[in-house]
Amino acid sequence: MGDAIRQQSDEEKDPREEFLVECQEETQLEIQDIRSLKILRTTRPAVAIGEEPLFKIRGHDIDVYLDVERPYTAMLRRPPYPESLETRKEIEKHINELPERDFIRKIGHNEVMEITKPVLITWDYGKSGLCGDFRPLNKYTKADRYSIPRILHALDKLAKGKYVTKMNYMKGFHQN
Repeated sequence: MGDAIRQQSDEEKDPREEFLVECQEETQLEIQDIRSLKILRTTRPAVAIGEEPLFKIRGHDIDVYLDVERPYTAMLRRPPYPESLETRKEIEKHINELPERDFIRKIGHNEVMEITKPVLITWDYGKSGLCGDFRPLNKYTKADRYSIPRILHALDKLAKGKYVTKMNYMKGFHQN
């Protein structure tokens, strides 16, 4: 009977669990990455793995519609932010790495101009991340009936909690 249970549990293995085990066994991870993997392990039913991007949250796709068509208007054409050569190299590294890892993707890319300006964010532990400045697009984005909750509503919910945490799932800042 014990063998039958063992066989059944082997057949029902979750691919997310196998992925997490492989990550911990095959790579040298930093302490922060190990903590992130532990969090991922507890939230694994909601996180997609396999053909989907690593940190895509299931069932949370957002459709954004614009009031403007190509060619994009002059209001979207902004000069690039001043940046050092070192900063530019770091931005290029992120721009090349993130699509390869399926954290970001090009959508409606205009070959003539970018519709967002990349901004490098550096954290106090020496790592960096990439943000897009989409403020010019806000004027052309159609309003969503089910928008993000207001900050006061979120703070009311946080007031009842025991713990407040800040986390970055190893570049999870770039979730879809």
